[in-house]
Amino acid sequence: MAAPKLLCLPLLSLLALLLAYWFRHVEKDNLQNRLDTVLSSLLRAEQKVGLDGQRPPRIAIGFGGCLDIIVDGVALMQEAAIEPSYHPIHHNFIETETQLAESFAYFFPPGAASERYVSNETLFRKLVDASKRLSEMRWALGGNAPVMANRLASEGCGRLLGGRLSTEEISVLSDRITVAGEPLTDADIHLIMEYPTGAKWGNHISRRANRYIVHSDSHNPMIDSLEDFKSQLEGFKPDLLVIGGLQMMDSFPFKQGQRESRLKALQETILSMDQKIGCHFEMASFVEQDLMRDLLEYVIPYSDSLGMNEQELPNLLSLIKGGNITVLSDPYPRVASILDQMRELYKLLRSQEPKMGQRPLTRLHVHTLAFQAMMVTKGSMWKNTMSATAKASLTANRHVCGSARIDTRKAKLIMDESFSVSREVGSQRIPFKESRPVSCWEEETYEICLAPVLVCTEVFQTAGGGDNISAAGLVLQI
Repeated sequence: MAAPKLLCLPLLSLLALLLAYWFRHVEKDNLQNRLDTVLSSLLRAEQKVGLDGQRPPRIAIGFGGCLDIIVDGVALMQEAAIEPSYHPIHHNFIETETQLAESFAYFFPPGAASERYVSNETLFRKLVDASKRLSEMRWALGGNAPVMANRLASEGCGRLLGGRLSTEEISVLSDRITVAGEPLTDADIHLIMEYPTGAKWGNHISRRANRYIVHSDSHNPMIDSLEDFKSQLEGFKPDLLVIGGLQMMDSFPFKQGQRESRLKALQETILSMDQKIGCHFEMASFVEQDLMRDLLEYVIPYSDSLGMNEQELPNLLSLIKGGNITVLSDPYPRVASILDQMRELYKLLRSQEPKMGQRPLTRLHVHTLAFQAMMVTKGSMWKNTMSATAKASLTANRHVCGSARIDTRKAKLIMDESFSVSREVGSQRIPFKESRPVSCWEEETYEICLAPVLVCTEVFQTAGGGDNISAAGLVLQI
């Protein structure tokens, strides 16, 4: 009787393996069906409104521009013979190879986006030369304003771009874009050091895909296209003014009073516009507290709308509350945490007694890896919030994967099955529904919409993600 028992054991093992394979196959099919349902639902939400039959919105956007050299960050550090540092330190700007290694080591493991000015021209030139030796190096149009302008052009909007650009930059701009600013002979160059989730640099491992950007700009910090831009605004008759690229002022060696003078000139440009024309300010990676305080005086109170990511939101909020800049925040924040921070920022900015020409904040868009969240004042100029949130979510995948067509086999969801609307005890919990993935609800004087992102798993690029997402979200709300 022992032989039949022995024969049964291999059969049982084989059956167990077959069952495990079957369950994995079914689970994979279920996950794929779920992703397909979410995609089709987001596309329906996006397509509920459009520009068909309407006059395309006219959007004026500034400032600056550059040529991006996009490389693998770890490969560049290796090519430049810069060894991994195990003393991660936050530096406001970069002077030496040691500081670069320390700064990269600070942001690389958590996968946090960062942008730093390199004051050492020799070091910057060394990095540029090293990047050109990499086989997978590629060039792209860069800068907040040109990237957003190209996205808006692709969505059918009329655009006026404020920026001094080179012939190379202008050649890759949409022919629908009018450039206000004297042309340049040599463009400013930004090095975009990309890395995927799980990338290794020495003993460091990145928790998520992101980029570390370095530049040594001379034109962009001066926003020296401002006067040409302002002279064309009245004739252009915009429906919306978008301001970005001011992080180029961060840690730049201005002369005494020079930066404040330029920001005052920008403030006067905003004040010269009819308040019925919306003004959106796109945040970025700011580390210099004096610059942030200047923005809180000259730009932010004159903006109806703000756009930012999960790092920039707590950064701005901390400074407004009298604290320091929070250079590094959770790269995977919970929905409830972001919503609470958005409410707090919204109320703080609206609670201040307005001065002449200042605008109450009526729109706040926060883009994270996992989800898009929009907060819009009820009865304000901003419309179609649900569709705009869906469009922003879809644009996140389209840009990062580098394809207008979304392939769910190259995507994943990292949002939970449900989320709390606040960290407060007893807060409402909203279930995630694949067939209706955009959740919208009203609170007090505003509406909130939240959409999951089909996170790209085969990353083409992360740089410019926020600019594309914000621009796409604005299109349907004007």
